[in-house]
Amino acid sequence: RIGTAALAVQVVGSNWPKPHYTLLVTGLCRFQILQLLKEKPYPVAEVQQLDRLEQFTNGHKSEEELGELSEQFYKYAVQLVEMLDMSVPAVAKLRRLLDNLPREALPDILTSIIRTTNQEKLQILDAVRLEERFKMTIPLLVRQIEGLKLLQKTRKSKQDDDKRIVAIRPNRRISHGSITEDEEEEEDHDDVVMLEKKIRTSSMSEQALKVCLKEIKRLKKMPQSMPEYALTRNYLELMVELPWNKSTKDRLEIRAARIVLDNDHYAMEKLKKRVLEYLAVRQLKNNLKGPILCFVGPPGVGKTSVGRSIAKTLGREFHRIALGGVCDQSDIRGHRRTYVGSMPGRIINGLKTVGVNNPVFLLDEVDKLAKSLQGDPAAALLEVLDPEQNHSFTDHYLNVAFDLSQVLFIATANTTATIPPALLDRMEVIQVPGYTQEEKIEIAHRHLIPKQLELHGLTPQQIQIPQVTTLGIITRYTREAGVRALDRKLGAICRAVAVKVAEGQHKEAKPDRAEVGEGEDCKEHVTEDAKPESISDTADLALPPEMPILIDFHALKDILGPPMYDMEVSERLNQPGVAIGLAWTPLGGEIMFVEASRMDGEGQLTLTGQLGDVMKESAHLAISWLRSNAKRYQLTNASGSFDLLDNTDIHLHFPAGAVTKDGPSAGVTIVTCLASLFSGRLVCSDVAMTGEITLRGLVLPVGGIKDKVLAAHRAGLKRIIIPQRNEKDLEEIAAHVRRELTFVPAACLDEVLNAAFDGGFAGKARLEHLNSKL
Repeated sequence: RIGTAALAVQVVGSNWPKPHYTLLVTGLCRFQILQLLKEKPYPVAEVQQLDRLEQFTNGHKSEEELGELSEQFYKYAVQLVEMLDMSVPAVAKLRRLLDNLPREALPDILTSIIRTTNQEKLQILDAVRLEERFKMTIPLLVRQIEGLKLLQKTRKSKQDDDKRIVAIRPNRRISHGSITEDEEEEEDHDDVVMLEKKIRTSSMSEQALKVCLKEIKRLKKMPQSMPEYALTRNYLELMVELPWNKSTKDRLEIRAARIVLDNDHYAMEKLKKRVLEYLAVRQLKNNLKGPILCFVGPPGVGKTSVGRSIAKTLGREFHRIALGGVCDQSDIRGHRRTYVGSMPGRIINGLKTVGVNNPVFLLDEVDKLAKSLQGDPAAALLEVLDPEQNHSFTDHYLNVAFDLSQVLFIATANTTATIPPALLDRMEVIQVPGYTQEEKIEIAHRHLIPKQLELHGLTPQQIQIPQVTTLGIITRYTREAGVRALDRKLGAICRAVAVKVAEGQHKEAKPDRAEVGEGEDCKEHVTEDAKPESISDTADLALPPEMPILIDFHALKDILGPPMYDMEVSERLNQPGVAIGLAWTPLGGEIMFVEASRMDGEGQLTLTGQLGDVMKESAHLAISWLRSNAKRYQLTNASGSFDLLDNTDIHLHFPAGAVTKDGPSAGVTIVTCLASLFSGRLVCSDVAMTGEITLRGLVLPVGGIKDKVLAAHRAGLKRIIIPQRNEKDLEEIAAHVRRELTFVPAACLDEVLNAAFDGGFAGKARLEHLNSKL
């Protein structure tokens, strides 16, 4: 029940992260609690003072009473203070206090200074009698003095060892008689000196060397505890690691390159031709700048993998940079070193990773770059992909020029619509269209099936997939420009076969454990009962399946389920007002149905199917052209009037309403669909068409002809109406596809309608028109 009375001098506090306060107090005296008067809101008690500060002024009386105990305490206190560094102002002030303060105050003061536990300090405060206080404090002083002596002894021995090492080093240097070797030995232990050596021996440019030497001078003067020390050192280490003049030698044998490309990829003639051209020019000129190619095509056609094959063909290092979703220009150019956590951009990081200055860089998904508050990465790529500028590409982190002219840049994209025109202008665009069915079959049997067999631990002796089955997978279970879905379906087949093979091995183990005499009977039984079966036959699980397992159409249905795509073209063209158009998407070509219906109304045109503005304008253009030529083609509404919108509403619908559609190439399809609706005649079920129209009835050329033709070929269509000015694009289509299709070039809508309907469309109207002229 003993406490200390104190006077609050200062209160310091804060409310974050949680309320806390620091209280500075001055002690006055000890007291004893006589009676507790109240506890809330704060304790109040009646106390009795146990010692008085005023009595300390009479120093001689206290000294006489304590005698030897006080003298002993004073000697220990002086000894402790003199062991400390007297140059420190606080230590000098404490030494003066020992001489000026009364001896009675010394135990309390020194106990608060020396290293003691809280429990020991409380015991000193509880000691009311001065003699008891001296006796408890003296052991604490002695303990502190012994600790300081031990610490000083340890420091002194360490200093002696350091002096001995310094003294030995000059002797060793003289005794060996070789100052250079000893200097090198010392420098091996000095990382900064080693770093400076690497910088001086590196083959960096003169400008970069000048910057690095300036930074190394700053680094030598900088203490290691500074945050900038680590940043500067990381910068210099990156500069040393960059391949300023290190490159790989190209393999320029065109015949060997052609073999490698043909083995890795089927078809893709344009790509292979461009790579071989580059190799041929490199043979004639050594310092040729690296081309900047852009492969544009639907997903799954092998744009990324062909970039890896090009690097393999040239004998160069390969590095892929994924740009999809990148929205910060610092990813390309790097951060300035003034920022915390700064680092170089992906281009410089890639060069550091591959270790040469002429790799193949694949900039994947360059059409999916995004803008943000951090800048436009597509604009930052302008310097990288410009042959006239990239010989002095400046990364913000390096802040010196680096030569990228020997790097072979290959960009990939699904569409050029989202690539900025300035960036597209700097690249050589090579279209990579989708594959035909024959090409897919070849790719499946050359590459996909062997890859899936290896992934699933199967051999050709265990599974056979005929080409007819592969064609069934392509036409009935996939509808794509590439081969990714086909690869997944083949993987599903291999997994199902793996289950059968594993079950067969498990069942074969049972006869092996039986007796030898019964084994022969068992083999005869298997030979008699085993029949060629599809993978779905599970009647007798005790018998292993015959090898190899043949995948036929029944097995396909059991493994992959019912066919996902049916040939629905003829079924959907069984009434007037339906026509088939061809559309281009980033995923390849697609066939597109256009449906029309009419009803009584006020002459309104309704368009549905998530159409863009261009397609809506094409629909209005088509209805205007038909209204102006209604008499010529004998087109009437339900009431027999040549004004097609008189008391008649027209509804045009483009199925797959969840997919956004836009573009001008549906103009001829809309005209044919509406002509079928108003004439009551059916459009030929094997005809598809594409082309833009004008108000005068002309058919204008459109893009994506090859992808659209391949989509029609996949859907089983036989005749395709195209704009006459697109005939030149048919040369890109494989010869066997052209042989199976009939192309009708059309320069005006008259020719389109004559080709779309059996027996022509406007014969009668043309006779009347000629009679009216005569």
